[in-house]
Amino acid sequence: MPEQSPTPEAEGQVSDAVRGNWVDRLAPVATRPYLRLSRADRPIGTWLLLLPCWWGLLLAMVRSGQVSLHDLWILIGCGIGAVLMRGAGCTWNDITDRHIDGSVARTASRPIPSGQVSLAGAVAWMSAQALVAFAILLTFNLAAIALGIAALLPVAVYPFAKRFTWWPQIFLGLAFNWGALLAWTAHTGRLEAPALVLYLAGIAWTLFYDTIYAHQDKEDDALIGVKSTARLFGAATPKWLMRFMMISVSLMGVAVLMAVPKGEILALVIALGGPWALGWHMVWQMRMLDLDDMDRLLMLFRSNRNAGLLPVLFFATAMAV
Repeated sequence: MPEQSPTPEAEGQVSDAVRGNWVDRLAPVATRPYLRLSRADRPIGTWLLLLPCWWGLLLAMVRSGQVSLHDLWILIGCGIGAVLMRGAGCTWNDITDRHIDGSVARTASRPIPSGQVSLAGAVAWMSAQALVAFAILLTFNLAAIALGIAALLPVAVYPFAKRFTWWPQIFLGLAFNWGALLAWTAHTGRLEAPALVLYLAGIAWTLFYDTIYAHQDKEDDALIGVKSTARLFGAATPKWLMRFMMISVSLMGVAVLMAVPKGEILALVIALGGPWALGWHMVWQMRMLDLDDMDRLLMLFRSNRNAGLLPVLFFATAMAV
């Protein structure tokens, strides 16, 4: 009899990674478990961490009317930092969840529960990523450095949130949108009100997309007692998604109104296109939503990369006029 092809899990691939991703095809075999631990085979999380950084930076540039080569470095540095800190954060998440992930179908194939990476190896890998990210942070101004260090608190707390609250997505939002505060401050040298409002808009956006994501695990989560907004809302999820969409779009619109200098009518109109386009994308997601279709839930979650890029496009255009 011909030998059967190994299953994805037998080859070390993670079950919810895109088939044929660059880690599984191109990365040296010895590095693959660590890259999977950092979710390098699933880049959507890096985008969701990076996009609020770009929102904050671009809106700060619209406000100040100033552009420098250092802003280009902030843009690039945020990109590299997002890859590293998303990797470190995911590693920390998998370390703390190592006894839970093995009981959930979607996560049982992750590197720690599947035995590909030891606990000590995961700790060392997390530390290496965080140290390189810290080196990049040190190239920013002191206020941004302080904010970057403070970001470690929500990152550290998030993996435990699903154990004590039905709203762990709030803690994810606190961590994932911190870049809006940091990048704004890296440009301006100080934290200002528009950045705080933009941060709150991002948290509402995170509640939207991560509630969709959490519906993939609702049955396993119920069995092991893990809390989430997906379990909390149940069949009422579409109503809650509509609320999160309205809050996110409204707050982003307020942030734009606060940030654009008075008299810059064209820049204001263009920048307001950011929350407008984001809102329409979220409406499309709600129209496509099927809470019992796991493939569609994952597709909609991943589509938030495009949703978050829409404000980037409008803010960048507003900055250029």
